[in-house]
Amino acid sequence: MHSTVSYGFVTQNWKCDWHDPCSCYPRAHAFRLPHSDFQGSPRSSHSVQEIVDIACKEALLYRNAGVEGLIVENMHDVPYLHTSQVGPEVTSVMSVVCHEVKRIFSHAPVGVQVLAGANTQAMAVAKAAGLQFIRAEGFVFSHVADEGLMNACAGEVMRYRKSIGADDVAVYTDIKKKHCAHSITSDVDIVSIAQAAEFFISDGVVVTGGSTGQAASVAEVKAVLGGVNIPVLVGSGVTIDNFHQYRQAHAVIVGSHFKRMGNWENPIDEARLQAFMEKVDRIRCSPTESTMIM
Repeated sequence: MHSTVSYGFVTQNWKCDWHDPCSCYPRAHAFRLPHSDFQGSPRSSHSVQEIVDIACKEALLYRNAGVEGLIVENMHDVPYLHTSQVGPEVTSVMSVVCHEVKRIFSHAPVGVQVLAGANTQAMAVAKAAGLQFIRAEGFVFSHVADEGLMNACAGEVMRYRKSIGADDVAVYTDIKKKHCAHSITSDVDIVSIAQAAEFFISDGVVVTGGSTGQAASVAEVKAVLGGVNIPVLVGSGVTIDNFHQYRQAHAVIVGSHFKRMGNWENPIDEARLQAFMEKVDRIRCSPTESTMIM
């Protein structure tokens, strides 16, 4: 595994007590951090300490840039294992990495996602490392992912959260997730899926494009915002050029755009990161820009 930081948050009019997920209100913005390539995965090339060092270095860059939250993800662990196939070595190393990242980013929320679909493992990591949330896939309904068929897991995840005393760990769930085929739910629109996630006590939903780096539909984001009473996050394809289009969303997740040449596999490009954050600050200070979006 090569685990580095994967996402981060910049809050914007989002009142949020991270120990009470239900108190979140618009708006915030999230940004992607480093990833992971575990020992044992086909492309593994780092020791556990090297993984920790990479993650902490990137977390520090994001903190210094003014990002207000992080997510850690094992994105480099390709090809991904499927849910229960994700072993204790992944959970243990992710716990170590997340704990160290949280020490650097102690002033703001940190979350975790464990690929692929390893949502109970992510919850265990969050509990052990003192994190504030997880990003979960396959929460409601089924879809066909790169790794195969994924079925709904809301009942299992939320009961597991309760059983380990992790009620203070929020669960943000992907809907009509990227890198997946959704023909088996073609008669269920994205708003209905978001409403099902809300009914199954998700703390927020994530709307994405079709793949990493592909922008989410502005129309879909707006429709979901109007259909649920929980936070709505934009989960892919956010750039310095389209950031303003998602101004009504509760959060945006930025990953590829912060990397060199806009490629998620590359290291962080500090100039791109700084330019993005400067634009965020300008929009925050501009009443005109902040009210004309969507």
